[in-house]
Formats: sequence, structure tokens, C-alpha cells
Amino acid sequence: MGPAITDYVRFLADARDAVYRLNCDQNTAAQLADEEEHQEQELETANRAVADAVNQTVKKRLDEINSSYDKEIAKGQERLKKARAKREKAKNKGMKERIAEETSELREHNRELKLQMKTLFQKERVPGFCNSTYYYALYDPRGVKEFMLFFMTILVCFLAVPCGIYFLLLQQRQMWYLAAVYFLDVLLFGGLYVLVGNKTRLRYQDALKRGRAIRNTLRANRKKIRVITHTIQKDGNEDIYDLEKYDDEIACVEQELSEITTRKKDALNTFESVTKNIISDEIVASHKSHLDDLKQALEDTSLALRNLENSIKEQNIRITDTFGPYLGKEFLEPDRLSELSRIIQSGTASNITEAITVYNETKQA
Repeated sequence: MGPAITDYVRFLADARDAVYRLNCDQNTAAQLADEEEHQEQELETANRAVADAVNQTVKKRLDEINSSYDKEIAKGQERLKKARAKREKAKNKGMKERIAEETSELREHNRELKLQMKTLFQKERVPGFCNSTYYYALYDPRGVKEFMLFFMTILVCFLAVPCGIYFLLLQQRQMWYLAAVYFLDVLLFGGLYVLVGNKTRLRYQDALKRGRAIRNTLRANRKKIRVITHTIQKDGNEDIYDLEKYDDEIACVEQELSEITTRKKDALNTFESVTKNIISDEIVASHKSHLDDLKQALEDTSLALRNLENSIKEQNIRITDTFGPYLGKEFLEPDRLSELSRIIQSGTASNITEAITVYNETKQA
């Protein structure tokens, strides 16, 4: 409790001035707090913009390095692909020439056999269709191919044709229809088979047998050719194809690719450890002045706010200690303090307590 009050009007005026100054400072503090928050956001946005600029520039430079080296690597890979293709082409050409050379006698023998067979059939006046694989497959099959042709013909003529007629062409289906279709089918194809056989096999028996022997020799020669071809294709010895110049070219391109890859790795390591930091420092330095201004403004605002908050705290303590015991918290408002002062000045009350009583009675009335 302070000293006794001798001038109530003066006391209330001092209280009103103190409360008014406190309210003004509190409003100013609120404005400073809003300004501080705005400046913090502005500084954060500026820092984020600088960080984004650093990241974007670093990414752009890194992409440029990767793109530049990747283009060179792609060119090298394309050259390597072409070099390998040329080598493979030269190897295939050499293999073909080797196959042609090692099978030339067999192929020439086959040409002679075919000519011999053609001459034989012409001399004996054998029909041209008899000098065909299909004819021999039907009447004197040898080997897997001719037996397959024979069985396929049997299946088509005596299974596919009658079943197709019975199930696809006939509207009504009865067993005797199927039996009739099979009878006609056997009569047609079987009769045709026997007729052609009787007309050719008996009449040109000697020529057909000699043709069979020639065909067997042709088949044996073709088998030998396939064996020789397969052996050459599987032969791992490539020295005979004279591929050294292609191997040298491939080795040269592979060496270039290896060097480019190593240089790319070194460039990326240098960028990560040195260049990236330099870029970051340069960008940050170019924005330093602006960032420093924002930081200084924020520091000034924060300092002013802290000082004002300390002042508000001291004012609150002073008002509470000096005026609070006499007026109470509810009357520490400028308007109410002015009203209490008016009541005392009008003579309605002689002290603060009476003025408060009159004020409350007036409000309740």
C-alpha cells in the first residue's frame, strides 16, 4: 500500500494516464509482434528462395554434365555396336565361304545327280510328276520327311475329307451317311492311288528304282552338308576368318568408352565435392545483402518488441502496486477512471470508495 491519497482527482488522472500509456504500448506491442511474424516469414521465404536457386542451379549443372558425357557414351556405344556388327558380318561371310568351300564337292555332286535323274526320266519318258518328292513319299517313302508326307496324305484323304463332308456339308447326320462317305472316299482316293501306281510303278519300274537310289544319295549328301555346316557354325576357332582388324577396332572403342566413363565419374565427384559448394557460395553471396537487411530488420523489430514487453511488464507491476489496491482491476480502464473523477469533482463522492459505490449504483439504476 502506498502513501495516503490527498488529491483523489490527481490520483485518478495519474491512474488514467498510466492505463492509457499501457494500452497504447500493448497495441504497439501487438503491432510489433505482427510485424515480427511477417518479417520472420519474409526472411524464411527469402532463405527458401535462395536454397531453391542453389538446388535448381546445382541440378541444372549436374544434368548438363550427365547429358554431355551420356551423349559421348551413346556415340561410343553406337560405334561399338557398328564395329561388332561389322565383325559379325565378316565372320558370317567367312563361315559361308568356308561352308561353301568344304561342301562344294557335295553340292556339285548333287547337281550332277539331279541332272542325271532328269536326263534319265526324259530318256525313259517317265511323267514329270514321278520325279517329285511327293510321288516317292506315296509310293516308295524313305526318310522322315517322306514318311511324314505319306502319313499326312493318309490323314487328309481318309480322315479330314470324309469328316469334313459329313460334319460340315451334310444337313442330316446318320451312321450310314458316314459309312457311305467313307466308302466313296476310299473308292475315290484309293482307286486313284492304285491307278497311278499301276500306270507308273510297273511301266517305269527300272527308272523309278534308279531314281530312288539317286534320291537316297542326294539325301545322304544333304545330311553331310548339314553336318558340315553345323560343325563349322559351332567351331569356336575364329582365327581363320581374319577378324583381327575388327577386334582391334572393338578394343579401341571399348577403351574410349572406359576412359569417358572414368572421366564422367571424376567430373561428378569433383562437382559434388568442389563445384557444388562454389556454386552455392556464389548464389548465397549474391543474395547476402538482401538477406542481411531482412535479418537486421527482424533483429531490430524483435529488440524493440522485447524492450516494449519489458516496459509493459514494469507498467503492469507499477499500476497493480500503485493503483490496483484502491481501484481494483475492473476500474483500471480510462473511461471508468474518468467517470470516477467526474463523480468526485461533482461533489457526489468525497473519496474513491464512495465514487465506486455511486458508479455502481448509477449502473444498477
